[in-house]
Amino acid sequence: MSFAQSLIVHFISPLIEAYIFLIVIYVIMGWLFALNVVNPHNPTVRQIYLTLERVSGFILDPIRKIVPAYGGLDFSPIIAFFFLSWVNNWLVLKKLLPMLG
Repeated sequence: MSFAQSLIVHFISPLIEAYIFLIVIYVIMGWLFALNVVNPHNPTVRQIYLTLERVSGFILDPIRKIVPAYGGLDFSPIIAFFFLSWVNNWLVLKKLLPMLG
């Protein structure tokens, strides 16, 4: 396995998977805020949520500009999940990895 293949398999692919995981945590925290399970006025919880919002906003904000909320439902995390999964599975592991060696 070459250095580039090793970099893709052991760094880029897990990084994409971790980003998907952060988006899922962001969505779950939003649900917990909406259902009053977690107090949004707690400074620690609020800081965690704002950090997740900034990190996930990198990909969710452009999607939200294209696909607005429909009936109060935000579909951008679902679209981001499918897009990042596609990038990870198809583009990185099936196209880029074999091309390098």
